[in-house]
Amino acid sequence: MKVLIIGSGGREHAIVWKLSQSSKVEKIYCAPGNAGIAELAECVPIGAMEIEKLAAFAKEAKIDLTFVGPEDPLLAGIVDYFEEQGLSVFGPKKEAALIEGSKTFAKDLMKKYAIPTAKYESFDSYEEALAYVRQEGAPIVVKADGLAAGKGVTVAFKLEEAEVALQHIMKDEIFGSAGARVVIEEFLQGEEMTLLSFVDGTTVKPMVPSQDHKPVYDDDKGPNTGGMGTYSPVPHMPESLVEQIVKDIVVPTAEAMVKEGCSFRGILYTGLIITKEGPKVIEYNARFGDPETQVVLPRLKTDLLDVLIAGVAGELDNLDVQWKEEAAVCVIMASGGYPGSYEKGKEITGLDQVGDQAMVFHAGTELKDGKVVTNGGRVLGVTSIGQSVKEARDAAYQAVQQISFDGAHYRKDIAKKALVRHDL
Repeated sequence: MKVLIIGSGGREHAIVWKLSQSSKVEKIYCAPGNAGIAELAECVPIGAMEIEKLAAFAKEAKIDLTFVGPEDPLLAGIVDYFEEQGLSVFGPKKEAALIEGSKTFAKDLMKKYAIPTAKYESFDSYEEALAYVRQEGAPIVVKADGLAAGKGVTVAFKLEEAEVALQHIMKDEIFGSAGARVVIEEFLQGEEMTLLSFVDGTTVKPMVPSQDHKPVYDDDKGPNTGGMGTYSPVPHMPESLVEQIVKDIVVPTAEAMVKEGCSFRGILYTGLIITKEGPKVIEYNARFGDPETQVVLPRLKTDLLDVLIAGVAGELDNLDVQWKEEAAVCVIMASGGYPGSYEKGKEITGLDQVGDQAMVFHAGTELKDGKVVTNGGRVLGVTSIGQSVKEARDAAYQAVQQISFDGAHYRKDIAKKALVRHDL
């Protein structure tokens, strides 16, 4: 089969890497791809939002299946358009992708169907939002309603932090139209966890859980990022908890989407916080998480292509999706200054020194004059596998030591929570 992957980040590199292991895959294309993806797939110079051009290419190249990585084209209706053109594509339609595209939509859905989440109110008036924040006090959570690349959330422990967040989102418009409306939530105490699922209507096939590290600095300090590293499994979260999440949250969410007339088919990301009252939803995404994908897919035993084919055909319920016992840890190497301003074009050295101890998933890279250089905030995701979280973590950090570029920054405490609690 010929497969087209849309996107250019570490998530897409991991998807390409996994699909390249399938004996049924004849050729992989990636649009637009990056320097690392180019080693496994033919990169096509078409942007992820150039939907008509992508569809034309898929027809011309006789692509058998297209997989959409990022959220923006999903919200723009790429799946709807591809299907109208008679092309086979895996991902949610525009209406279903709204579960990520509007936090208000997602929160209202959870409220209507009694899916556990934080108490909230949404506002499109700055003055009303400010009055509500002052009424509720801190700690409190302020979220841009629309897509903000994982950076539109402020957990404010002081009232002035919430006020500044509102100013930035609604007045300064730092996230553009994504901040025209805000969702303000109660602050929930607990530990976060991610559960990705393959979903086809009311059929849910949960993946293995993972835990992301959002803040840029060690010990969860500093501003939120798109994710600085992740690990799987999450040993201090028992299997019974995962089963409870699937039963009480993920399946009811899939069923709610069907009832609302916007059936979800694709990858459903459920971001959770484990509170004293039980697990609650922080957010949904309509696609694979980044960097969660970089630790979840290496643990997938079943051929990913088989899963995607079953999903497109509406036959996911007939497939037994299996997982490996090994642990995986991913450490993100970012540009200095990220998630604020940063420079691009820094040469990356040592990639050839890593060897078999890790998979290096390229996120923000490009090939320039024969050299791999930085081309984004999050540059590389260095992932290792091991018999335990500790073994995988040690190997990942050893690999990180082999790689360098000017200003490189990474957290040194990825997966530390699992080690402290379980000595794994």
